Amino acid sequence: MKSSKLIYPVTFLLSIFFTQCQTVLKEDYSNVKINTKIDSVSYFLGLEWARSVQRAGLEKMNYEALLKGIQQIMDNDSLAPESYVSQTYLNAHFTELHKAKMQAEYGDQIEKSKKFLEENKKKEGVITLSSGLQYEILKEGNGPRPQASDKVKVHYIGTLTDGTKFDSSIDRGEPATFQVQRVIRGWTEALLLMPVGSKWKLFIPENLAYGERGTPNIPPFSTLIFEVELLEIVKE
Repeated sequence: MKSSKLIYPVTFLLSIFFTQCQTVLKEDYSNVKINTKIDSVSYFLGLEWARSVQRAGLEKMNYEALLKGIQQIMDNDSLAPESYVSQTYLNAHFTELHKAKMQAEYGDQIEKSKKFLEENKKKEGVITLSSGLQYEILKEGNGPRPQASDKVKVHYIGTLTDGTKFDSSIDRGEPATFQVQRVIRGWTEALLLMPVGSKWKLFIPENLAYGERGTPNIPPFSTLIFEVELLEIVKE
C-alpha cells in the first residue's frame, strides 16, 4: 500500500468543517439536527471520512482531539503543526496498522514462503541472488542475453510451492511474448541473466512477485515457481 493511500483519509479530514460549534463533541450524536444544506454536506462528509479511516484500520478515536485539529486548521491557528509533521506521523501509524492486519491475516502464508526459500537455497544447483531470487539452470543456452527494453518469446509453467499450477503457456499451446521490463521483478531479473536457448527454474519471493496483492489464482505473499525457457529475442 502506498503512503499516499494510507494518509488520504486523514488529509481529507483536514478539509472538512462539520459546524461552527465551539463546544466539545459528545459521544451521543443522536439528537443532532440535519436541517440545512450545510448540515447535510457536513453529515455526509463525516460518514464517508469515517468509512475511510475504518478501511485504513483505525478503530478508536479521541473525538475531542479530532475536533481540536479541525478547529485549529479552520481558524488558521499558527500553533497547529505543519502538514508534513502530521502526515509523517499518521503515515507511520497507518503503515503499522496495515502491517499488523496483513500479519494477522496472512502470517501463516508469509512464514510458509520464508521457510520454503530457506530450505530451497540449500539444495544443490540452486543459486541465490542478493535480491532473494533463486534459480536453477536446467539447460544452458548459448545465445545473447536480452536487454530490459527487448521483447522476448518464452515458454513457461507457473506453480505455487505446493505444486498447484496457476499458469502455463505450454497448456495454451503458444509461447508468450512480452517486454522484459514489463513483467514481475523476479522475471525481469532472471531474463536479463538468461542467454537465449536457456531453460531455468525460478523460485521467486513474494516481494519480487505479486506481494500482498496476489491475483485471482495466486494467494497474497506467495512464493512462485516458474520453469522458463527463453526461446528468442523478438526483432521488430
